Amino acid sequence: MEAVPEAEETSGPWFAGFRLGALLGVPTSLVAVLVIGRVWASCGIGVNASANSLSLLLVAPVVWIGTAASWTLVHGAIGRFGRGAVVAVGVLFNLWFLWYVVTALGTMGSYPDPVCPGNVPPWWPGFVPA
Repeated sequence: MEAVPEAEETSGPWFAGFRLGALLGVPTSLVAVLVIGRVWASCGIGVNASANSLSLLLVAPVVWIGTAASWTLVHGAIGRFGRGAVVAVGVLFNLWFLWYVVTALGTMGSYPDPVCPGNVPPWWPGFVPA
């Protein structure tokens, strides 16, 4: 019998990081879109709900790509230190990225709004900077 050559391994640290990032990018992008939409609705930002929805529909893939890329880089860079280190750094970066996207796109400082002072809605937690 002949020995069957083994297939190339595709589950290296970079590929595993991409799979994890692609999976976690879905809830991250959904949460970002929902929170930004709620901020815009609370503060009266935008033309109407239809125009805001179209804008947010275009934001979701960008957030997904950013999350997948960040998890790929984190897993590839520090994957050799163990799974716990990857998860800790990845979750912290993911939370920071989510906060940045929501505050950069959701609370537009240049948009004049008398309802939300500083374009920060009243339901926004005070311990989270915006």
